[in-house]
Amino acid sequence: LLPGLIDAHVHAFDSALADALNFGVTTVLDMHGDPATLRELRPARDSLAPVAHADLYGAGWAATVPGGHGTQFGLRVPTLTAPGEADAWVGDRVGDGSDWIKIIYEPKGPGGLGPPFPSIDEPTLRALVAAAHARARLAVVHVSRLGPAREALAAGVDGLVHVYADRPADESLLQLVRQRRPLVVPTLAVTLNFAGALDAATLARDPRIAPYLTPAQRDALAQPLPDAARLRFMRPDVTLGAVRELQVAGADILAGSDAPNPGTVHGATLHQELELLVQAGLSPEQALAAATSVPARRFGLSDRGAIAPGRRADLVLVDGDPTRDVTATRAIVAIWKNGAPVERRRYAGAN
Repeated sequence: LLPGLIDAHVHAFDSALADALNFGVTTVLDMHGDPATLRELRPARDSLAPVAHADLYGAGWAATVPGGHGTQFGLRVPTLTAPGEADAWVGDRVGDGSDWIKIIYEPKGPGGLGPPFPSIDEPTLRALVAAAHARARLAVVHVSRLGPAREALAAGVDGLVHVYADRPADESLLQLVRQRRPLVVPTLAVTLNFAGALDAATLARDPRIAPYLTPAQRDALAQPLPDAARLRFMRPDVTLGAVRELQVAGADILAGSDAPNPGTVHGATLHQELELLVQAGLSPEQALAAATSVPARRFGLSDRGAIAPGRRADLVLVDGDPTRDVTATRAIVAIWKNGAPVERRRYAGAN
């Protein structure tokens, strides 16, 4: 018997919350999305009434510049361009109902290395972190490379919601980790997929997973990443090695799928993420904690993340011992949300 799983990095829309619950993911942390959804679903997450979907916490809109990452999806994302705008921008997000502040920080490196979009600069990053902390909000940062990760930690962020994938950590970054003790959500499944090192379709062939995937999820996992979408600075060995480097230095590792990015789906991919965390060097028990007690503690979700008196009765019963073989989380026997049994949805056409 496990606590309901917590996916610490998603983007929730359409059927995301119902799909998550179908795989025992009872809480999700949204890292960029319309805050109207947060406001709409806040009463449900605070209630103990039976529901047919996972609970939603979120950052609302992420901090980015015009044309920056997060603006490409056709949504009207409020942006900023200078440190002097940070305080008002964060104040607006808190007014929208954001539970924490998410920042996109992807400045170009030497020779223009980095993702193909503009980014806020370091002074604006620092101003956003200060404004978030002034309002008692965590500040977490999207990075993909070592240099920006170091600059973000030096700016006082509370966590990284991806891991650096271009080169191994140096002593200056590890020293910052020892000092700051950040949370880190490696999102290995999506990062390895963008690096061309993960076949997402294998998840859909697992008989413990396949019958519960919607047709759309099955199609998403079968769709190969176009070669043009690969981020060639991402190195799979660095990505996996970073998890262990950061954990040994004192970071808290959290499990997050980044669904529904290419090669990921809500609910099912979190189980794959647990397997990848073990491959990266975590013990099965540490991987399980990364999807239960650790995100609950780091994000202040005091009513969930453990099986204990006074905690919410979000529970998952599995057939097997995931402290020995973490893939046993996929063999779900029963799910309870707010103490009420959840009837899992099965779909025809699975292999």
